[in-house]
Amino acid sequence: MTWEARADLVVVGTGVAGLTAALRARELGLRTLVVTKDSAAAGNTGWAQGGVAVVRPDEHDDGDSVQRHVADTLTAGAGLCDEQAVRSILAEGAAAVDRLRATGARFDTAGDALSRAREGGHTAFRVIHAGGDATGAEVQRALSSAVGSGGIPVLEQHCVVELVRSDGGALAGVLALDPHGNPGVVRAPAVLLATGGLGQLYAATTNPDVATGDGIALALRAGATVADLEFVQFHPTVLYTPDAVRGRRPLVTEAVRGEGAVLLDARGHRVMAGEHPLEDLAPRDVVSAAINRKMAETGAECVLLDATSIPGFAARFPTVFASCREAGVDPLREPIPVTSAAHYSCGGVVSDVDGRTGVAGLYAAGEVARTGLHGANRLASNSLLEGLVVGARAADAVARDLRGGLTARKPVLPPVPAAAVVDRDLLQRTMTRHAGIGRSADGLAEAAATLDRSGVVRPLRTREAVEDASLALTAQALLAAAAARVESRGSHRRRDHPASDDVRWRRSVALRLDVSGWLFRTDREPVRSVA
Repeated sequence: MTWEARADLVVVGTGVAGLTAALRARELGLRTLVVTKDSAAAGNTGWAQGGVAVVRPDEHDDGDSVQRHVADTLTAGAGLCDEQAVRSILAEGAAAVDRLRATGARFDTAGDALSRAREGGHTAFRVIHAGGDATGAEVQRALSSAVGSGGIPVLEQHCVVELVRSDGGALAGVLALDPHGNPGVVRAPAVLLATGGLGQLYAATTNPDVATGDGIALALRAGATVADLEFVQFHPTVLYTPDAVRGRRPLVTEAVRGEGAVLLDARGHRVMAGEHPLEDLAPRDVVSAAINRKMAETGAECVLLDATSIPGFAARFPTVFASCREAGVDPLREPIPVTSAAHYSCGGVVSDVDGRTGVAGLYAAGEVARTGLHGANRLASNSLLEGLVVGARAADAVARDLRGGLTARKPVLPPVPAAAVVDRDLLQRTMTRHAGIGRSADGLAEAAATLDRSGVVRPLRTREAVEDASLALTAQALLAAAAARVESRGSHRRRDHPASDDVRWRRSVALRLDVSGWLFRTDREPVRSVA
């Protein structure tokens, strides 16, 4: 190792969950070090458009309540939410937003109150937002500024390769590569994974380039359990441009439909008419499936989102407006061409609402974690809220665990590991074809075999190699989970098993790596969910 650092807590990731945790850990007196493989602002948080779903005690729709928010979340989750986790996280939402505003985050207002929007799956206007449709950017700005002014060190351009252990087997920190590729170790008794999502598994995604499933792979190789990976939420409406083959696509926030926009197919017919009681504001899995079905029926490569009736569109949705104009579309006068794209992982590293995983000293928060909040399909704008709540709770849990005997150990300094990597273009094309919205046993088996044949074991000496290895392992775990779930539920749709099966499949598919590096299932009991 060519360099070394020490901390009480290492936070891997600089999105809403990671920075919230770092700020709370500083308040608790913990020596905290934040590590990110890119710049501090490069993650998913800054791209979030819609807002934060929260019921505030002094400002809410008549009849709205935390319990109603819970009910909407459970409905969207299609029977796989952990109701206790849902109640616990949503109940702390208002306090979490107050803490965020205290750091300097500025939300849009209507008079003296915060403005509220409505998004798909919500039965009330409870989504607070900033800059119209730039909520994530404002949350990222406020948290990054607070971390910087608070003197919390952030190692940018440092890629975490592996979690390291002591000679007694306890978690003892992380092995990372500095900007020049030099390996080093951060010694710490506690590591929080806040690495975000896995959108780069697919050719088209709303996620930035850094969303390569790193936290899933790190946790699996450390002995942790992952669950619900088959539930990848495809956002129904991203801007369609004919020349875009792969990479991040501009998001058209769900709040546009909340303000009255409607989806039309190539023949001018309403896409969501008769599909769901909420029509264009149905949960995302329902809307995405309907869009794909209409595209198949008409032979079109997109559908149309007609927002021409929304007054003040450019001021309300400046980010969407700018993206449309850059693509040569005038949303004030013509419908916006949209399609679906990989957006959010509802599953992840199994953790409780305090961020604890099954590995002592390892914590997870944000999109990389599976707390039970989202179930089979995330309710819109619950993700920023989860990051705020669980990020802070994870820091509290670390402080309690350190007081309870979690101690720093001297790490066994490992060599840079090797792992299987797959050509990224091939992986993305394979996953898009066989593990997108429509899946089948044959397609999933073909995808797994393709990745198996194409894997080449290489030492993880560069960020690119680390990311490609993470994508390969995460892809295989997702394919295994999707093949195991022989039903359709939430954002997991099987063409060969189109119905839901509550008798056998109202439970999560959980996976771990055995000592030989093979994935195996650990799930046998149903998850706690409403009857």
